[in-house]
Amino acid sequence: MKLILTTDVKNLGKKDEMVQVSDGYGRNYLIPRGLAVEATAANINQMKDKQNAAATKQKREQAAAESYKEQLEGKVIVVKARAGENGKLFGAVASKDIAEAVEKQLGFKLDKKKIVLDEPVKNTGKKQVPVKLYPGITATLDVSVEAE
Repeated sequence: MKLILTTDVKNLGKKDEMVQVSDGYGRNYLIPRGLAVEATAANINQMKDKQNAAATKQKREQAAAESYKEQLEGKVIVVKARAGENGKLFGAVASKDIAEAVEKQLGFKLDKKKIVLDEPVKNTGKKQVPVKLYPGITATLDVSVEAE
């Protein structure tokens, strides 16, 4: 019996995948519990439409990430913070502060979770910060921390 899985089933397959199972397993276990539906022509077409929509969405997100990367590359973001005489900051500059500075200076919103900081910046000066925009697409942002 051919079925289309509606959820991930351990040792069988992933969601929206077509699988071949025995008649009893399909009729008595998978279908009654809502884990699968029969692979009729309508259900197969619906599954293909979902897969095409997901592929289109992925391409659109990837193109948006590429355009963000072009806008971020080579830009210098200035972050002002209170600092002592030797350039050591009172506190630190975190990814939240960098995201706010990007929004103010470049005009587009950047999620703070996409900014990759090993540890908060605690000194004045320039630092290159990677920004993971999409899996496989990473931009490098130049951050200049200046004393107020």
